[in-house]
Amino acid sequence: MAMIRMEPTVVQVRADWFTGRPREIAWGAQRIPVTALAKVRHEAAAYPKAVGPRTMFEVVTPRARMALSFEHRSRRWTVEGLDEDRDAA
Repeated sequence: MAMIRMEPTVVQVRADWFTGRPREIAWGAQRIPVTALAKVRHEAAAYPKAVGPRTMFEVVTPRARMALSFEHRSRRWTVEGLDEDRDAA
């Protein structure tokens, strides 16, 4: 299945101190562990001036595959896509 784009939702993410790799996503009261990192895309060359650069992570969790975005200027994490129709990790 394809990743379904959604309205960006602000979440809290625990990331590795040295690599910046997401380790856990806190979405409301739920804590979702990240089991694998599928893709990373750095958007540092072309970005809207008001927003600033960001890094996109495609992560695998036990529940779904998610598209996470980290905005460097505001230091904010958002979920921008979700694919729940996949085998559990």
